[in-house]
Amino acid sequence: MDSLFEELYEKYHHDVFSFLFYMVKNRELAEDLVQEVYIRVLKSYDRFEGKSSEKTWLFSIARHVAIDSFRKQKGWKQRILETFDWSRQEVKDYAPLPEEVALQNEQVQTMYACLDRCTTDQRMVLILRYIQSLSIAETAQALGWTESKVKTTQHRGLKILKTYMEESGVKEGVNDEKIRVE
Repeated sequence: MDSLFEELYEKYHHDVFSFLFYMVKNRELAEDLVQEVYIRVLKSYDRFEGKSSEKTWLFSIARHVAIDSFRKQKGWKQRILETFDWSRQEVKDYAPLPEEVALQNEQVQTMYACLDRCTTDQRMVLILRYIQSLSIAETAQALGWTESKVKTTQHRGLKILKTYMEESGVKEGVNDEKIRVE
């Protein structure tokens, strides 16, 4: 089991971290969530049936870990908002942008900001499809959805992303072929 776990970790930890980082927008939290993913992998590997690839299985676990994190954060964030004195304190965000590459490219930076405005489902599909380069079938397996739902969510996500980018002043480069981020 140790060698299987090490192989899974070496093969996919960057992809899992990247996915979680795009979802939570916080490096430390993403690192903690990656640990949680691999704890769940250790606990459940004996139940892995091989109906999907190991990669899509890991993304499925990562998706559930991210959703659990969002649920836990909701109450915490609400308490902060209620106790924050907006008249005396400044709000500063020190979290890095996704992959920190966005600093070099204004259009990519705008795309990430617009991606944050998409629904969680749209964001997950767009990240898995265009940033993690999963196929529609792999994305469907990772999310536990039908391929039709992935296609519909992707179409709607791209459409709304394009709208948000146009509102932000980006006029070209947003379609199925040009969304890819290396």
